[in-house]
Amino acid sequence: MAPLAPPTILQARLLGTFPDPKQLPPPVTREIAFAGRSNVGKSSLMNALMGRRNLVRTSSTPGCTRQLGFFEVELRDQGQLILVDLPGYGFARRSKQERAGWAQLIEHYLLARPALSAVVLLADCRRGFEEEEQQLLSLLSQDVRGIRRAPPIVPVATKLDKLPRAERKPALQRLHDASRLPVLGVSVEEP
Repeated sequence: MAPLAPPTILQARLLGTFPDPKQLPPPVTREIAFAGRSNVGKSSLMNALMGRRNLVRTSSTPGCTRQLGFFEVELRDQGQLILVDLPGYGFARRSKQERAGWAQLIEHYLLARPALSAVVLLADCRRGFEEEEQQLLSLLSQDVRGIRRAPPIVPVATKLDKLPRAERKPALQRLHDASRLPVLGVSVEEP
């Protein structure tokens, strides 16, 4: 596996975190959202991709990300894009009401954001795609009439280092079979 810090990113910075869809910055450039259950490694992967250690807040406690985090990335070719850290779904030590609010925030962003260009869907390679991931795949595969076409989905299997080497390829194959999409396997712990 190659290191995750791509050489094409010149600069990355936090634009802000937003608890309400009405507060989001204007959609002026391509946005790539990172989605997955709580504690799957969304923030860690984003930090690795941007070549930063602590730009995106990480925690071992599920439910750390509670708002949409927008990160502006300047690319070597002078292009820009926005990486969006979505709150995790599934288990988190938060009230049902707060988790329901996150679900509404995520769904509104995914369905109504015209600048959404792709969604990176993360799953722990040891767990695979469960019901929530299947629901998200189904939601994302729909065109949103008058707003945008269904965005490309990039399934990513995280925490590959947690499996013995002999179990990695079968785990990736199970994710591929469940999503019918090519799956990238990553580890932010080992090169």
